[in-house]
Order: sequence, then C-alpha cells, then structure tokens
Amino acid sequence: MELFGKTRAKLAALVAAAAVALAACATTASEEPSDGGQHGGEAPLKVGFVADAAGLNDRSFNYLGNEGMKRAEEELGVEIRVLTSDSSADYIPNMTTLARQGYDLIIASGFNQIEAVATVSSEFPETKFAILDVSVASLDEVNPNVMGLPFQQDQASYLAGYLAALFLQESGEGDALGAVGGQPIPPVENWMDGFARGVAAVDPSIRVISGYSQTFADPAACMQLAQNQIEQGAKIVFQVAGGCGPGALNAAAEAGVWAIGTDADQSDFGEHVLTSAIKRSDVAVYETIRALLDGEFFGGQDRLFTIVDGAVGLGTFSPHVSEELRAKVAEAEAALRAELAG
Repeated sequence: MELFGKTRAKLAALVAAAAVALAACATTASEEPSDGGQHGGEAPLKVGFVADAAGLNDRSFNYLGNEGMKRAEEELGVEIRVLTSDSSADYIPNMTTLARQGYDLIIASGFNQIEAVATVSSEFPETKFAILDVSVASLDEVNPNVMGLPFQQDQASYLAGYLAALFLQESGEGDALGAVGGQPIPPVENWMDGFARGVAAVDPSIRVISGYSQTFADPAACMQLAQNQIEQGAKIVFQVAGGCGPGALNAAAEAGVWAIGTDADQSDFGEHVLTSAIKRSDVAVYETIRALLDGEFFGGQDRLFTIVDGAVGLGTFSPHVSEELRAKVAEAEAALRAELAG
C-alpha cells in the first residue's frame, strides 16, 4: 500500500530534488558541501536565530527552534543570539543586525521570513543563512549562501488523521473532524493534506471541516474558527496554526470535544488533546549547526527532515487513547517507514 505516492510527487515539486535522496535525514545535496568554516582553537562558531512574530512562547515552532539553539550552545559550545520579532517589519533589521555582528550562520524560523532571507543574504554573501520549514525551491532567487530546511510534516499529520478517524469510530461520537490552519502556505497545506489522507485511509465518509485563521499569532482567531467547526459537528479539532493554535485547543476543551496539537508536544493542554503531530524544529536547528561545525553547509540546496530521524511524528498520547488504537497507529507508522525504506 503506497501511503505517500501522491504526496511525494507534490513534495518533489516543492523541494525540487531534495525529497528523492533523503531516507535517513542525510543531506539532499548532490554536490560537495561548501566549507562550513573551521573553528577549532579559534573563536566559537556564532549562530543567530530570528523568531517570527508569534514569539518564543508560542509553545510551537519558535519555542522548539530556541530549544535547539540552547542545546547547541550547551553541547557544541557555539555562541548564540536569539532575536524576537514584534512584527514582520522586524525580520530584515534583526537579520541585518546579526550579519553585521559577524554571526557565521543565521537561522530564520519559517516561511514568513522568505523575503527577509532573500534580501539580507544578498547583502551579506559571506554570511550563511538557513530557513526552517522552507525549500529553496520556494525562493524567487536562490543564493549560494542560503540552505533550506524543509520537513515532510505530512507524515506526522497522516498518522494524526489516522488516529483521529479511529478514535471517532471507536467512540461513535459523530462523523466530522475539524482542521484549523494558520495561513494557507505550503507547509500548512501539506499538514492539512496529510491529515485528510490519514482520515480517508480509515474511513472516507468522515468529513474534515477545514479553514484558515489567516494568522499564526492570535489565539482568539483560532478559537473562533474552531468554535465554528465544532458547531458544524466536528468532534476532534486538529490545529496547524503556531501561536494561534492554542486557541483551537482551548475551544475544544470548553466545548467538551477532543483535539490534536501540532509542532511541539501539546499534551500539557489537557487530556482532551489526543496527541500532537510533531515537527521538531529543534532537531533541524541542532543538526544544521552540528553539520556546519563539521564543515558541511549545502548552500543553494535543501536538507529534508523526516520521520526516519525523529524530526516528525506523534507526541504523547492522551490516556483516553486505548492501547488497541495505539497499536493500530504503530502499525500504520511501521508501514510508512517500510515504504520510505523501500
């Protein structure tokens, strides 16, 4: 059973040649890496991180990226600086500040920083840039000092949708699920697509009511959207909206329905969160820094992060998820891994 054939085709168009080669989170590059710079015995490698407007307390993508930075500082001995952004207007100034201060690598936290990365990387060609959750194929012009760090997040959301459909069947509570997206950008659409396919693999008759809040930073917007979906019959709400997403999780709790988190493990929102579809930006940040210390930086290309190396997957299960359902999800994950290995 080919679970991800169509998705691979879509993802290949998005990440160009990146998705073909990486089954074990090896770099997708086909050329020799540029010299990452040797820092042994010299000043430590300097790495900057620019969070987006959702902030470091989004309990999601920015939070995890910052955790990866702190781990690199502690374990790899690099010098770090993390800059927050009040709005998108801060992205270019923040990156420019880090570049002028001589940071060797600047990591941008996501899709909304594409234009800023393109602008500042052109102005500072000797500085290396990496952008999370983005393929270089998404850039209008690919500079040789920019590396994409995309995820195959639909692997995690497929499993989340699979679990949601199984849980709905077991509980007999209804025939509809909700999906709350932030903005309709490629990574979010990929999340939503994977979720819908996971649901359909169990029961194609289950409805998935989806919509976009148009923000990653306003929990009230996601709460309202989730409430609308719940009113339409959604018994489980899957959120894919960064710092906006907690609003959807809280709406589910207030309405007495179930939810599924995203990016980070969001089980701490309560037992109504069945699980979380995790995309570990901390893994991508740490591994990119570690590779640079080893002299590897694949400018103008991607490194794709997948379920194989633990960069995507499911988080903690709610105690309300039966052992039988957990076993079925484990079987689906094993089938997915086997397909990737083949």
